[in-house]
Amino acid sequence: MTAQARRVVTGHDADGKSVKLSDGIPPQDHSMQGGAIGADFIEIWNTPETVPTLTSQPDEEPTARPFAIMPASGHIMRVIETYPPRMGGHRTVMHRTRTLDYAVVIEGEVVLILDDGETVLGPGAVVVQRGTDHAWENRSNEITKMAFFHIAAEFSDELLAKLPQPLVLME
Repeated sequence: MTAQARRVVTGHDADGKSVKLSDGIPPQDHSMQGGAIGADFIEIWNTPETVPTLTSQPDEEPTARPFAIMPASGHIMRVIETYPPRMGGHRTVMHRTRTLDYAVVIEGEVVLILDDGETVLGPGAVVVQRGTDHAWENRSNEITKMAFFHIAAEFSDELLAKLPQPLVLME
């Protein structure tokens, strides 16, 4: 499947007026797509800055960077289309990331798997993922489309004292 997401980027002209800089499919130069992966990762935008600097126009295409599951710093916005089993989709591994994530189900149904059980999510559901061990699985017959906003974060000393050591992270 060839996943696509329309991205409209705004900016400012020489007079400071708001303008549309681009409108179309963002470049995708990575291998996290297709049946072997079981999903399509569609990179929308990212910045390594914790607090981004707003300029008239971006210095470069933000998707033109080596692919990373999670940001070492800053933020990543992506859309993930998870395939159903009939198309090669499968349950992700249980994993933990050093990020605060907002995950929004746009289309379809997905199961969030945590240590204490499972939650079925449909369109409009929002998960606030706070560095917990988790997995995702599409058990339906259709593709599930979700928007993910990943923000680099740190674990508190209080939480680190409770987590298994060594702490294994997906990065």
